[in-house]
Amino acid sequence: MPGHKRMLQRGFPDPYSIDITEIEDFDNLHHPQGVIQEEQERAAGIYDSKQCYFLINGSTCGILAAISAAVPRGSRILIARNSHRSVYNACFLRQLQTEYVYPVNTRSGLQGQVSPRSVEKQLKAFKDIKAVVITSPTYDGIVSNVEAIAEVVHRWGIPLIVDEAHGAHFGLHDAFPENATRLGADAVIMSVHKTLPAFTQTALLHLCSDRIDPNAVSRFLAVYETSSPSYLLMAGLSHCMHMLETQTTRERIDSYVRLLDNFRSLVKGLSHLKVLGTKDFLRREIYDLDIGKIIISAGDCGLNGAELKSALLVRYLIQTEMASGGYVLAMTSFMDTPRGFDRLGNALLALDEHCTPDEWMEEPLAPVDIYRDQEKCMELYEAGDAAHEEVTLAEAAGRICADYVYLYPPGVPILVPGERITEWTLLDMEECKKTGLIVEGLLPSGGIEVVKIR
Repeated sequence: MPGHKRMLQRGFPDPYSIDITEIEDFDNLHHPQGVIQEEQERAAGIYDSKQCYFLINGSTCGILAAISAAVPRGSRILIARNSHRSVYNACFLRQLQTEYVYPVNTRSGLQGQVSPRSVEKQLKAFKDIKAVVITSPTYDGIVSNVEAIAEVVHRWGIPLIVDEAHGAHFGLHDAFPENATRLGADAVIMSVHKTLPAFTQTALLHLCSDRIDPNAVSRFLAVYETSSPSYLLMAGLSHCMHMLETQTTRERIDSYVRLLDNFRSLVKGLSHLKVLGTKDFLRREIYDLDIGKIIISAGDCGLNGAELKSALLVRYLIQTEMASGGYVLAMTSFMDTPRGFDRLGNALLALDEHCTPDEWMEEPLAPVDIYRDQEKCMELYEAGDAAHEEVTLAEAAGRICADYVYLYPPGVPILVPGERITEWTLLDMEECKKTGLIVEGLLPSGGIEVVKIR
């Protein structure tokens, strides 16, 4: 990221010349009636939503606003356990009672889809749930059956909110999954900057039905979004939306899909590394997959994900998006060039050729499985507001976590405030650190914050 790949956009003005405030004829993001309103309507038309809001505080502020508008304070909400931290923050701020639905664990170790059946099971168990939140696609590009989940959720008369931060390019070509805006979701939040040519921090919030009050959304956006919105960022969003309407961009997306196909043909000859690129490798464990996400398994080389990521950077000057236990994720967009795909493909072939297989490895290293079904002892807002104390990791087992512990990227919590810390979870965190992953949320001393025992 970002999806513009640091490529200068034709026709975009000098950034200093458009860094303005709410002067005459340039509208106001928090009360749009002119040019901003027109550009938001353009974006709604591209994605077939009823209403669209420009976001310049990222998808985070859109998620906060959508949940706050959809769920009354103190009510119960069902969220996917692999949700981004912003979803949990919304639950904290609104003092919501959280119930979880867990994604399928695939044999490869990737987090798979959230199944419609698991959503329905939780809705039957907790009949006072006011909204459902899922992430589709995930950071790794795994897609759930949004249409089927929406049908289940709507039978209960409540809205479905989809964190589609990594899916702004969905629906723009048949090679990619359909966009959740067209599949029955009631609110869809997408980070345009992740996979399209727009500035970092730009996103869109779409409302697709009448189940969430747009006036409430506007009120909460005024709370969560800066009162001095950047016209530079909004101009970048607008420029991106105009690009999507041009024949040149449509042709470029066609070319991008061919480049992805050619890249996967190039790396078919890998013997030890492996590029996971089709639904076949996960079979029934996922619903769909974003082919724009390139997942490179370390295979039987004996490398972990962090070591593979470092090798690509140090030896071949290729910066990948993230590393997990046994794989590296490379994010692409239609701004990537043929040369870039060739460089990555040839680097993988060269690494593979000089790889020394680990003869003792019975199967390839899988991504670290860290999202366990944790025991919730307190609501997260109760734990967040309680008195805290610091303990060492050796003393933490059995205590109640008082802060988030998560891997970044992707920002999905391993532990949420109010959950009991187990020996298994501590082992998971140690394993993550051993493999070079960044565990956020621990204290500078290496300890962890827990709810103080009275």
